[in-house]
Amino acid sequence: MYTRGPVVVMELPEKLNHAEGKAFLVELQPLLEVDRPRIVLDCSQMQNIDSAGIEILLHCMEETMKRDGDLKLAALSPASAAILELMRVDRLFEVFATADEAAKSFQAVASLEEPQTLPWYSVPRGIADLKAAS
Repeated sequence: MYTRGPVVVMELPEKLNHAEGKAFLVELQPLLEVDRPRIVLDCSQMQNIDSAGIEILLHCMEETMKRDGDLKLAALSPASAAILELMRVDRLFEVFATADEAAKSFQAVASLEEPQTLPWYSVPRGIADLKAAS
């Protein structure tokens, strides 16, 4: 695990099945419970995933979304990508080629979330402009 700004990058185990997934989830759970979690799951070491592993990924996604956060996958192997597609969950996850690309994608979203100085509907006008318009 390492952080890149407000983003946490966690490496998935080689096998994401029921036994390995439980241990992984115990380690990840505190990170899922923060406000607006931003998590990247690095799948570069993952060679095998089963239905229990997919259930764990879905649980992690659900927990981040409950707290107005997001979870992204990175470096998914072709075999793992095929399994996600067969289970019809591939469209639920945003997948990136590398963990760095996934972490940077959070920064792009964060810059768009900055508040505007004026509401979208307000037009700065002075009293003179209002009197002239009437």
